[in-house]
Order: sequence, then structure tokens, then C-alpha cells
Amino acid sequence: MLKNLSLLFYLKRSKSKSNGDSPIYLRITINGKRSEIATKRYVQPNRWNPDKNRVAGNSEDARGINTYLEVLQSKVYDELTTLTHKGKIITAEVLKNQILGISESQKTLIEAYNFHNQNMKALIGKDYSAKTYSKYLTSLDHLKGFLKKNFKVSDYSLNDLKHSFITEYEFYLKTEANLGTNCSNKYLTHFKKIIRISYENEWIERDPFLSFKMKNEDVQKDFLTENELGVLTSKPFKINRLDQVRDIFAFCCYTGLSFSDAQKLNTDNIIQGVDGKKWIHINRTKNQKKSRIPLLPQSEEILKKYQDHPQCEIKGTCLPMLSNQKMNAYLKEIGDLCGFTKVLTMHIARHTFATWALSSGVPLETVAQILGHSSLKTTQIYAKLTDHKIARDTEILMKMNKPSKKLLKLG
Repeated sequence: MLKNLSLLFYLKRSKSKSNGDSPIYLRITINGKRSEIATKRYVQPNRWNPDKNRVAGNSEDARGINTYLEVLQSKVYDELTTLTHKGKIITAEVLKNQILGISESQKTLIEAYNFHNQNMKALIGKDYSAKTYSKYLTSLDHLKGFLKKNFKVSDYSLNDLKHSFITEYEFYLKTEANLGTNCSNKYLTHFKKIIRISYENEWIERDPFLSFKMKNEDVQKDFLTENELGVLTSKPFKINRLDQVRDIFAFCCYTGLSFSDAQKLNTDNIIQGVDGKKWIHINRTKNQKKSRIPLLPQSEEILKKYQDHPQCEIKGTCLPMLSNQKMNAYLKEIGDLCGFTKVLTMHIARHTFATWALSSGVPLETVAQILGHSSLKTTQIYAKLTDHKIARDTEILMKMNKPSKKLLKLG
């Protein structure tokens, strides 16, 4: 039992009846904090024994009230034991509500989502990016659409969530929202995070995701081959805007920077590395993980080309970036002019760097550090075997297992 728990039955004379009867109250004190319960029993003040905190005398009325007070006191300790076994944080108010059968206010699904999103919004630029916050807002919109379509409600009690709710939501995302498996899984992962937070805050008694499994489909991420990158970088463009966008795309191919990180790159991010050469040190916009990237000669040349560009001087950045939408629109045109069948986007540049770094034998951990990945599993996605690497590795294998001349003689 709690050592800092005290119980006191007393008369609240300020609420006495006109006939002089005063109500008996139970005061619960835990850690100096008080809570009171009205026993709904009354007695004349001259019949109350303040030393024993009971009604004086042996009358039937006195025995009845005192027995009730004893039962109530026992109930306090019983409910205290129940709360302790549940691992609840016990306060005087919590114990009072438990005794009176007043349940804690039930949190709802939308409340939990809003709680998370509001906290995330306050941490934009510190722990989260605006883009990540936007994705969670979209996730909430999908959930609201599901509640309206399937249950005709605008909210849902957390403690009513079951495994079937999740499977129905998954079906809704793939059918009504017309999302692919991997995209659906992203929103389900958001939902799972909200449930985890709810469980940790004891807003929900069980985790409905315990037996729910998600499996992503393998997706081939486009990247430029060595030959394609050569075609792209050597292609002459008469239009300055195309030339500029091509250079920025190539820079991201050589560094692995995402659009948002390339957009904010400034001279403070360019430092002298441990090898005496120039490196990029930048915190990723997406997750604030630090990327440490050695600058290749091609990257340095591009930075030098634009160091005096008016846009760079005004904004204090290294590259004259356009919006992501405009960059991708120009890249599509560039891809067509280069004769590529794949549609170029800014993210393909990052895929290109990751794929070629791993194919060239750069360790997974190193590539993850350069890309600023939070998990090696993310980097592992790019660890595909290119024809170039297969040919090179097979050549090594053939040299190691060169057949003996004796074995070549027949008969």
C-alpha cells in the first residue's frame, strides 16, 4: 500500500441541514493532494467523535453509520489494490473516481491523431519536415473518409478498435482511395504509430495491430546507368534553363542529395574533410539525420559554375533551384531529348547515386551515412545487382577458377 495515503472521515459543517445534521465526508490524501467523497450519511455534530472519526455511542443508528464507514474504507483499499495491479498512476482524484465508478474519459481516434499532428507541427524544422507533417494530415483525411464511408460517423472510440477495423481500413485504402499496396502500407504505418502512442499513454487497453502484418511489394526504383548518365552530362542544350536543370540533376546523381536538401545547400555546408578535400555536411530536411558527403570533382565543377549566379547570391544557396514541380517538368523534357524511355525525376538522381555506390562496392553502412538514412533497411532497397556489377564479379570468379590446361585435353 502507499505510505503517503491517508484517509479521514470528518463533518462538513458548512453543508449542514436546517435541523443541524452535518454530512460526513471522506477525505483521501495522496502525496499532499486531496479529494473528497460525500458518504451521504448525516449526524448531529455533538454525536461525532473527532478522535475516532466515527459516530459516538452504541445506538442502532450509530452502529449502522459506522459499519457503512468501515465498508467504505475497505473499498478504498480494495480499489487501490486494483489500480496498483493495473499499473495505473494513482492520484487522489483517480482513486476517488475508481471508488465511485466514474470511468476515465474515453479518448477517440481523431483526438489521438490530432494530438500527434499538433505535436509534430510544433517540431517542424527540428525533428520533422513540413512534408512529413503534410503526409500525416493526408493520412488523417483518409481515416476520416473511411469512418464516414464505413461507419457513418465522424469519430471512433479507441477502445472499440479491433483487428477487423484495420483490415477494413486497409481494404478501403486499396479500393475507395485507389492506392497501391506500398502506398496503403505507408498510411497504415501512420495509423499504427497513432495506436502505439495511444497504448503508451494508456488511452487504449490493447493494441489491435498485434496480429496485423504488412508486406510491401518489391518495386524497381529507376536509376540512370553509367552510359545514360554519360549521355545526359555530355548533351549540349541551347536553352539555359534546361542546361541549369541538367546540372542540378547531375549534381544530385554525384552526391545523393534529395531535392529539398539540394535546395537549402549553402556555403556553410561545404567544409574541409578529414582527407583535406571538400565535403558536404548537411542535416537532412526529412529526418534531421546528418549526411556527410565527399565532393567528387564533377560536383565541385557544378558548384563553381553557379557560385556567382544571381539567384544563389540573393538566396545564399549553392544551386539555382526551381520548384520541384518545375524541375521534374524540365527533366521530362531533358529525358526525351536524350532519348530515354524512363521518366526523369529529381528522386531518380538520388536512386542513381545509391545504386551505383553500392554496385561499386561502397559498404552499405557508408552509403546509409552519406544518404542520411535512419535505417539500413532503407538503404538495402538500393542494393540491387546491376549488370555492370554482375559482369565484374563474374570476371573475378572466372579468374579464380581458371580451368587447368590438362582438363582441356580431350582423349
